[in-house]
Amino acid sequence: MDGELFPRERTLIAPGAVHVPDWLGAGRQGELLAACRAWARPPAGLRTVRTPGGGVMTARQVCLGLHWYPYGYARTVVDGDGAPVKPMPGWLAELGREAVAAAYTDVPDPPDLPDLSDPAAAYDIALINFYDGDSRMGMHRDAEEKSTAPVVSLSLGDTCVFRFGNTASRGRPYRDVELRSGDLFVFGGESRPAYHGVPKVLPGTGPRDLGLTGRLNITLRVGGLG
Repeated sequence: MDGELFPRERTLIAPGAVHVPDWLGAGRQGELLAACRAWARPPAGLRTVRTPGGGVMTARQVCLGLHWYPYGYARTVVDGDGAPVKPMPGWLAELGREAVAAAYTDVPDPPDLPDLSDPAAAYDIALINFYDGDSRMGMHRDAEEKSTAPVVSLSLGDTCVFRFGNTASRGRPYRDVELRSGDLFVFGGESRPAYHGVPKVLPGTGPRDLGLTGRLNITLRVGGLG
């Protein structure tokens, strides 16, 4: 937000969970948005996700590397057009590694991490979720991966309320964090299996120069799935 009296500072939200405000500059945000728009086009483009119980996720999604569906991974869009999933770009995997390094620099008792420079442990999955003003994401865990590498979350566009919870249940205790365009959130170590969600998006709060109506969240994961 322009004109703030005090700059927002990196914050340890829970052990292994770090919020880094304004990590992506305006230029990098624009580049990432352009890439997201290309990935969202069919085939294997942006889709509406339906759960086995008949529910519909209000945030629409496109995947890279491996295709996530409730509740597993596939190499094709098994719940959509059936096309092969788009590849995970090397530069995006490297961005994930850089994000983890930035988040845990000078953090007391950082979690033990796999060697992310090892190609076998590189970030190989991206989930890109698009939220309009009415979209939400219920409390959930990222539990389909075998790797314990931290989850990397990048925000573009409108601000959201990100709810970061505990590892035992979807209820309290949890902490609400305001994620703005360019913010980074990383959670690993003992917080890797924590429940988290997005109860609210704040329409019209994104940077005007970015040219995005709504919110994009780019979540990077290491599958460890072979």
